[in-house]
Amino acid sequence: MTGAGSGIGRAVSLALDAAGYSVVLAGRRAERLQQTAAAGSPGGRMLAVPTDIGQPDSVRALFARIAETFGRLDLLFNNAGAGAPAIAMEDLTYEQWSAVVAVNLTGAFLCAQEAIRMMKAQDPRGGRIINNGSISAHVPRPNSAPYTATKHAITGLTRSISLDGRKYDIACGQIDIGNAATEMTKRMTAGVPQADGTNKPEPRMDVEDVARAVLYMASLPLSANVQFMTVMASNMPFIGRG
Repeated sequence: MTGAGSGIGRAVSLALDAAGYSVVLAGRRAERLQQTAAAGSPGGRMLAVPTDIGQPDSVRALFARIAETFGRLDLLFNNAGAGAPAIAMEDLTYEQWSAVVAVNLTGAFLCAQEAIRMMKAQDPRGGRIINNGSISAHVPRPNSAPYTATKHAITGLTRSISLDGRKYDIACGQIDIGNAATEMTKRMTAGVPQADGTNKPEPRMDVEDVARAVLYMASLPLSANVQFMTVMASNMPFIGRG
């Protein structure tokens, strides 16, 4: 579980823990990972491993720890994400662009690469990878070029993993999430920029609904796969003209 220290990552980690999974919590902030672990069920098994998923050495160390501790890997949730300041694309710096790409796209690739290596070699072989695509994998918000571009790219990565993983019994799907009630989306209740130039509040959904959706995807046998799922607040401005 990447991005396990807060928001969707924490909610999904706790749902998996409650369902009996051993969960490895990955993220950059050790104290946040420990808070997630402390909220787990009594007797559950949650391992916090501080990780910078944009760095190959850090990702390799994470998966080596997984292999050492548990001996196999059945599920990877590529959840971690980052955004750039909501400013005009022409005003973004190279560093701001690169930071988003490193986490959202390169990080997901590096984690999937290590997961595939483990899954194809273990006995019984195979496993499942779920990528967090976001509603931005379909449509952009104003001034969101780095985030939107990387989330569109995640869709291509998901399809590639699905195709290339078949021969190793590795399934890959994508969940596109819109307006889950987390710290990151709290600002939406006061109003966020819309495509028509206005600033309007947007509805949010309980993050536990997202956790249940991911848990369903994870619970399927490897002979079945949710290729793409969209879960969102019913009245958010996604369907229809902006």
